[in-house]
Amino acid sequence: MDAQTLVDERGELWLTLAPLWLEREPRETDYARMTEVILRYGLTLKELEWVMRLELAPVLSRQQMSVAGEWRKFDDYQLMKRLVGHNMRLKGWRRSFWTLFSGLTTMMVRPRLNELVERVAVAQATQ
Repeated sequence: MDAQTLVDERGELWLTLAPLWLEREPRETDYARMTEVILRYGLTLKELEWVMRLELAPVLSRQQMSVAGEWRKFDDYQLMKRLVGHNMRLKGWRRSFWTLFSGLTTMMVRPRLNELVERVAVAQATQ
């Protein structure tokens, strides 16, 4: 898959879920937007978990652990560039590596991710 296809297929989803890694707690509107996009993509809860673990967490956890305040000057273009680069290389041993360590990279956002999963589950049940 080429970079443009990745951006077309996952870009909106990635940018929508990125606020889970911000220093501040996501707002109600953030969770509502995330839930709406996840429902539109038709992801199951298991698929959502692996998108978070393999596609987003390796890039965003590094950002989260970086110098405080870097998020303020962080733009969507740079984020997308890093996410595409990571996902283009996510094959073979790299995929196995991130699968093995994905619990560590999502540990900091696990409470927020659990909150999102609950909201998505409720929304899927009411559809």
